[in-house]
Amino acid sequence: MQNEIITRTHLTCPVCGAREELEIPADMCLFFHTCATCSARFRPEAGDCCVFCSYGDASCIPQQREQLAAQSEENGA
Repeated sequence: MQNEIITRTHLTCPVCGAREELEIPADMCLFFHTCATCSARFRPEAGDCCVFCSYGDASCIPQQREQLAAQSEENGA
């Protein structure tokens, strides 16, 4: 498991499979994204808060913070 916040990720379009490197917003979840290759507009899968959590190599920053906090609690820090 990671131990620091990842601020850039590759987002993979669920329609055409194109990968795009993007900056992850620090203070919000991105609910919609338009693919730069095929122009498809997509949203998160059911149960995910944003497109980064569904289609990114890394989750959104709010989710990463939650994961780090949970990991810290597990390790007794």
